[in-house]
Amino acid sequence: MSESYISVIIVNYNCGSLLTQCVHAALSSTVPVEVFVSDNGSADGSIEHLRNKVSDDRLHIILNNENLGFAKASNIPLPVTAGDYILFLNPDCIIKPDTIESMLAEMKTHPEAGMGGCLILNSDGSEQCGCRRRVPTPARTLTRVLHLDIPFPFLRDKGMLLHLEPLPADSQEQEAISGAFMLVRREAMEDVGLMDEGYFLHCEDLDWCMRFRQKHWKILFVPDVEVTHAKGVCSEGRAVRVEWHKHKGMVRFYKKFFRHQYPLPLMWSVIVAVWLRFSLLAIVLTFRQLLR
Repeated sequence: MSESYISVIIVNYNCGSLLTQCVHAALSSTVPVEVFVSDNGSADGSIEHLRNKVSDDRLHIILNNENLGFAKASNIPLPVTAGDYILFLNPDCIIKPDTIESMLAEMKTHPEAGMGGCLILNSDGSEQCGCRRRVPTPARTLTRVLHLDIPFPFLRDKGMLLHLEPLPADSQEQEAISGAFMLVRREAMEDVGLMDEGYFLHCEDLDWCMRFRQKHWKILFVPDVEVTHAKGVCSEGRAVRVEWHKHKGMVRFYKKFFRHQYPLPLMWSVIVAVWLRFSLLAIVLTFRQLLR
């Protein structure tokens, strides 16, 4: 295959008609693509809707018959993909015809980049939280959870999320990007390894960014390419469970990368803070659900 050939992997779990829109947009790209939908046992008719609306030899549907989590479902199609680049795309993301072509051009300009992400927008046009970010070290996490930046303003410059900061004028290296849109160079992926399937949902993208950087591959953020992400569609109605997986993933992430770098009391403080935060969130989310 030529270097401009792209394999697109979309993990679906009850994303409704948005899945069809996402696949149609990917197949309408201005560069050659193949699209793999790895379905985690959806029961909302999204796969049936896709089959009825899209008939294309470039579309391949893999039925996992159960919810295997994001990382494992993303890894399953990889052995049969043909592209020199793989785009991991959330089913609630809608790309433009030239999105992949523009990202590919940037990746070719930066051969040191193992993966690239773009500007991800909310439905209202604002930059999505987590689109570009710093790695959530234990110290940064404590600052965020305990709001230490309020009494200590100098800590604001050490936060994790960058979406409130001005966009860079040009493509630049970041510590991490969002897993909703990751264009990965196959050469780099083969060097680093696949996503860690020990994560079920959330944090596998942070883990991968860490491992890419450990192997001296850069993470590229391209502000001139935009994608709209209808965040939360696939997790609607199960917010507490999603938050549980997210916080469990964070604990795994901290233990995996920082347990030998930070004093044990700090590590345990972070883990306790993570689960306290989850407990408070679970109460709030449950209360909101009861009020509906």
